[in-house]
Amino acid sequence: MRTILMGVAAAVLAACASQEETTVTADSAPVAAKAIDREAHLYLEEVEGERALAWVRSQNERSLAVLENDPRFQGYYDAALAIATSKERIPYGSIRGGQVYNFWQDEAHERGLWRRTSLGDYAGASPTWETLLDVDALAKAEGANWVYKGVSCLPPAQVDCLLQLSDGGKDAVRVREYSIAEGGAKAGFVSGGFDIPEAKSSFTWETKDALLISTDWGGDGATLTDSGYPFVVKRLKRGQAMDAAQEVFRGAKSNVGVWPLSLEDETGKRWFGVSQAETFFTSRYFIFDAADKAVPLPIPMKATPQGLFADTLLVTLEEDWAPAGQGQFMAGDLVGFSWSGFLKVGSLPRVELVFRPTAKQALQGVGVTKNDVLVNISDNVAVKVMSYTKAGGNWASKEVKLPPNGSAGVLYASNEETTAFLGYEGYLSPDTLYTYDSGSGEVEQLRQLPAWFDAAPYQVDQFEATSKDGTKVPYFVVRRKDIKLDGQNPALVYGYGGFQVSQTPGYSGTVGKLWLEQGGVYVMANIRGGGEFGPAWHQAGLKTKRQVVYDDFIAVAEDLVTRKISSPKKLGAMGGSNGGLLMGVMFTQRPDLFNAIVCQVPLLDMLRYHLLLAGASWMDEYGDPDVAEERAFLETLSPYHNIDAAKTYPEIYFETSTKDDRVHPGHARKMAKVLEEMGKPFLYYENIDGGHSAAANQREAAKRSALEFTYLARKLIDGK
Repeated sequence: MRTILMGVAAAVLAACASQEETTVTADSAPVAAKAIDREAHLYLEEVEGERALAWVRSQNERSLAVLENDPRFQGYYDAALAIATSKERIPYGSIRGGQVYNFWQDEAHERGLWRRTSLGDYAGASPTWETLLDVDALAKAEGANWVYKGVSCLPPAQVDCLLQLSDGGKDAVRVREYSIAEGGAKAGFVSGGFDIPEAKSSFTWETKDALLISTDWGGDGATLTDSGYPFVVKRLKRGQAMDAAQEVFRGAKSNVGVWPLSLEDETGKRWFGVSQAETFFTSRYFIFDAADKAVPLPIPMKATPQGLFADTLLVTLEEDWAPAGQGQFMAGDLVGFSWSGFLKVGSLPRVELVFRPTAKQALQGVGVTKNDVLVNISDNVAVKVMSYTKAGGNWASKEVKLPPNGSAGVLYASNEETTAFLGYEGYLSPDTLYTYDSGSGEVEQLRQLPAWFDAAPYQVDQFEATSKDGTKVPYFVVRRKDIKLDGQNPALVYGYGGFQVSQTPGYSGTVGKLWLEQGGVYVMANIRGGGEFGPAWHQAGLKTKRQVVYDDFIAVAEDLVTRKISSPKKLGAMGGSNGGLLMGVMFTQRPDLFNAIVCQVPLLDMLRYHLLLAGASWMDEYGDPDVAEERAFLETLSPYHNIDAAKTYPEIYFETSTKDDRVHPGHARKMAKVLEEMGKPFLYYENIDGGHSAAANQREAAKRSALEFTYLARKLIDGK
C-alpha cells in the first residue's frame, strides 16, 4: 500500500578493494586534524555543473565497482526486479463513474501505462484494460525523458484531464490537457489545449474552460517563494496566453507556498479557494465568493480541512483550539461545523467533536464517501478503519471489519462514489485490497499480493526503549523465531522521525527476500518527530528540541544491544530524506553504535539547507539558520559540520539523485567530499534520474535496492 559495471578491469577492482578501509583518490591526500574548507565545496551545489558531475561520475564508478561486483548483487537485483515488475502486483486505482483508473509499470512498459477498466471487470481475476496513455511511446515520439506524475480530470464527466509529466522524475512538471472522451487509441492531447510550462505548479479545474493555477508566472522566479513554490494564483481561460491570466490571490514571497483548492459535497456542488501556507505547519484557507473575494475559513493556523460530508466541513486539529464560547478542543481531534451555516454568515458556527484520540491513539487519515466518513486510527501504532455517519445532528461510529494488528487504511474514497478501496498489510502479511460498500458497510477482498517470502519462520515483536529523557519509544522487530540472542544477528534499523509522518506496519517483499531470508533482523523505530501518537509526538522534536528524535533512535539501537538481538558490529541503520538527516546524525554522534549506514537522499548541511531548493519550507521543522539561537543548535547537529578527522567512522553509503529538485543532491555530495578529503571510508551512488525517490522506474528502483542490501550484507553479514 505504501514509501541498480560489470566487466571492470582487474586493476580497477584491486584499486577499489584497497579503498574499502580508507577512501583516498589521486587528487586528494587524507586530511588529519586540520580544518576542512567547506566553502571550497560549494561547486558541488551546481546540480549539473561540469566539475560537480565529473566528481559524481568518478564516485559512482568507484562505488559500483565495489557493489556490483559482489557475487550477491545480481541475485539481489533479479529478485528485486521480479517483485517490482510482477504481473501479480495489485493494480491499485481510483474510481470515477464506475471505472477504475490505474497507472501500471512492468518490464514491457518501463515508463508506464495509464489505463482503465470497469469496476465490475476489475473485481474479476483478469480484467480487460483499456490503455489511455502509453508513456514509453510518448517519450519516444517526443524524444523526452518523461516520467508520469499524475492526472486530474474535471468532474463530473471526468474526461477532460490535465496530465502531469516530469523530466526525469523531478517535482517540477509540465501540465498538458489530455482528453479521454473517446477513450482508447482516440485519447490524446487537446490541440490548442491547456499547456503549462515546467514548474512546481498546482491547479484545479474550475470549469471546462477555466483553471485556477499557481505556477512560476513568467518563468523568471519572481512569483516563487523563498522555498521555490508559487505564491500567486490566477485564473487561466481556454485560449489565453499565460501572461493574460487574471490574478485572483497573491501571497507573500516569505510564504512556503500558495495553492488553489476545491471543496465538493456529496451532491457534486463545488467551491473554490486557496490554501496559503505561511510556514510548513501553519496555513490559512480561503473560499472565493461570487466576486472572487477570498473569505477566510474560521479555523486555527495548525488545522487541515478534510472534506465535506452531511453539510459538515471536517477539520483535523494540530493544535489546541478554544473557539469563543465553545469550550476546548485538543490537538489530534477531528471536528466539524455546518458548511451552510458558515456560508450564510461568514463566521464560525457551532463546532462538533467527531473523534478524539486517547493517549496511545492518533488520527492517520480521513476519507469521505457518499454515505460515510472513513477515519484511519492508529492504536499503539497498529491502524484500523472506523466509519462515521451523522443522523439527527449526532455522530455514530463503527469499526470496519478488517484484520487487526497491522496497517488497515483507506486507499481511495470519493464523496462522488459509494464504493471505496481499503487495504491491509503487516510486516509478515502481504498487501490485501478490499472493496467497501459505504451503503451496506460490507467489505469484500479483491486481491492479495503473493507471499514474496515464506513468513512461517518469522515473528514480529513490539518492544519499548527508554529514551534519554525517560520517554518510552516503541519499535517493531521482525526476526526468525529461532535466532539466538547472542548479539551476533545482523540487524537493520529503519527510521524517519519528522513532519508528523508515521511509520506503521508494512509488507516489503524486497526486505523479506534481500534481508530476512539472508539471516537479517528488520527493525522499525517509531521515534518522536513522527505522527504515531499524534501532533504532540511530532512537536516534541521541533527545532531546538530536535535532539530528542536522535536520542530516541539511539535508545532503540542500544535496546537491541541490551536484549542481545544484535551488537554494534552487526547493527546497521537506514533512512531517507529527513531520515537521511537522521542517518547523518547517527554517523556523527554515535559512529561506535553502527557498522553500516544507508543514507538516502539526505539533508546534511543544516546551515545552508534553507538556501537549497525547497529547504526554506522546512524551517518550521528544523529551525532558521539565520536566527542566532536556532543556528547555534543546528551547528551542534549538522552532520556536514560535525565530522571529526580524529574519529573512527563506519563506512557509510550515500544515495541521491541528480534530478532531485526537493532535497538538493549537494547535501550528499559535500559530505562525501569531506570524508574523501579526510580519508574516511564511504560509498556513493547518485542516480542521474529519479527525483526525490532516487528512481524513475522499476529497473532503477530494483538497482537501488540491490545496491543497498549488497552493501548491508558486506558490512553486517560479512563484517567488512
